[in-house]
Amino acid sequence: MPYYFYGFDPTYLLVVIGAVICLIASARVKTTYQKYSEYRSSAGITGAQAAERILHQAGIYDVSIRHVSGHLTDHYNPSNKTLNLSDSVYASASVAAIGVAAHECGHAIQHQKRYFPLTFRSAIVPVANIGSAAAWPLILIGFLFTGGTGGFLIQLGIICFSLAVVFQLVTLPVEFNASGRALAALEHQGILSESELPYTRKVLRAAALTYVASAAAAILQLLRLVLLFGRHSDD
Repeated sequence: MPYYFYGFDPTYLLVVIGAVICLIASARVKTTYQKYSEYRSSAGITGAQAAERILHQAGIYDVSIRHVSGHLTDHYNPSNKTLNLSDSVYASASVAAIGVAAHECGHAIQHQKRYFPLTFRSAIVPVANIGSAAAWPLILIGFLFTGGTGGFLIQLGIICFSLAVVFQLVTLPVEFNASGRALAALEHQGILSESELPYTRKVLRAAALTYVASAAAAILQLLRLVLLFGRHSDD
């Protein structure tokens, strides 16, 4: 196979690069959050209280705020309209915690306003999950067949993995928009002062980069699949 040299697969470097990018992004968000979690907001309210204020100001009263275990496991669940805040956010009054809580409120506001990228992402979640799980089995099974059947299965596997990449790409505008809504709400409602907002912006920016890193890693993995198996599928 033309991509191998002395038993080494050079395309594996794409996976390594993707993993390194994700590790750097993850380390950055952890260190950034840790740094600004030591800055108590002048308003003195907790992440949960800030979330409640933002939701009510937006006219949202049917979203329940819940405390979940873990560190930075915060998320908004549109299926049951729950805003779940982690141990480090729910009861913390830091500018970092308030920023994360506000970001999740941004998703709830997106849901209320039927923000298309969020609606589209929610719709393709099942397809993306199935595609991600089925991609490699289809490709490997394709090698067991010769002729058109094998090539078809390999191509189908690559297409399935592409669906997972599409999900990662659609996630980007959803996350960036949620952060934008969060910062606007924090400023408009005076929850954070002008001197505190830049700190929160840095936390949300670092968090957003983790999604960029995940998308980049998925694209690199897809490129690897095309390089490794694209020629075989043509054969």
